[in-house]
Amino acid sequence: MKKVKKKYKVTSLFSGCGGLDLGFVGGFESLGKKYSKRNFSIEWANDIDPPSCMTFKEYFNHEIVCGNIIHILDGTHQSIENNQIPKSTDVVLGGFPCQEFSHAGKRRGLNSERGTLYRSMAEVIKRTRPMLFVAENVKGLLTIDGGGAIDIIKDDFASLGYHVNHRLLLAADYGVPQRRERVIIVGTRKDVLPIFKDSDYPRPTHTNKPVSVGEVLADLENIEEGGFLNHFWSKAKKNKGQGNNAIKKDQPGPTMRTEHHGNIEFHWNGRRRLSAREAARIQSFPDNMEFFPSTSQAYKQIGNAVPPVLGWHVAKSVELFLNKNLK
Repeated sequence: MKKVKKKYKVTSLFSGCGGLDLGFVGGFESLGKKYSKRNFSIEWANDIDPPSCMTFKEYFNHEIVCGNIIHILDGTHQSIENNQIPKSTDVVLGGFPCQEFSHAGKRRGLNSERGTLYRSMAEVIKRTRPMLFVAENVKGLLTIDGGGAIDIIKDDFASLGYHVNHRLLLAADYGVPQRRERVIIVGTRKDVLPIFKDSDYPRPTHTNKPVSVGEVLADLENIEEGGFLNHFWSKAKKNKGQGNNAIKKDQPGPTMRTEHHGNIEFHWNGRRRLSAREAARIQSFPDNMEFFPSTSQAYKQIGNAVPPVLGWHVAKSVELFLNKNLK
């Protein structure tokens, strides 16, 4: 019988408010379902955005190093003696910045500083030598430079001694009421693990009957503004830009975006835009998670996150894979 570690230590990069982290830790309730604790422990986390760090720290009751990972790695970050990355870890997580790869953005891809931040993740992997890493990004990553960007990124990770595979997952297939597609890259250290195959990725649970926004938002429709945690909404007037359509009650919602400048989609009743709490539910965040310090910052953090329920299914598959293959 193989001995399974009690907890796999996790180093979390580009953590944001903690959507992927929450999925890996587990032990939360979302959209009326309970998601059990997983066998992972966040040992060190980092993000550059102070409001996201505030939300992360308050919810997880865990310190997060707030600063530029580039400066942390080169030793120029303030108080670096207390902020150094771990010398070793079991798993590295990282949803490296995706705006440069998004179809909704400028799609500068690797031709920008933010577009090359995956290299900071690669440097952390090089230094900590995790058994496995999980990187997340937008669907647009697959088409930048005719598919060349994803090949370069995977080759760079592979050069560190890792098998690397990727799959495009649809959040709605896993019970998230949102048509959000995300690339999940999994790397496994060649000297201790086999490749994480396509069949190792989580199997869809809701392909035949996706969860609609009506199912998860109906109780909030007529609650007054401020009558529920983070239940405040943008007052931006309707215009011709992106995000000015009303969501459809009987379908999963559209992708919750990070940079919408107030143009969050309208409620199906057409009377107002979605509140930050409604956006959080569409992203599958638990109702007891509070986003700080403002509604605009809450929208940004929610849109930038990995849906925790999707993260939980990925974490479950990763945990099963590690338990099965570690000697």
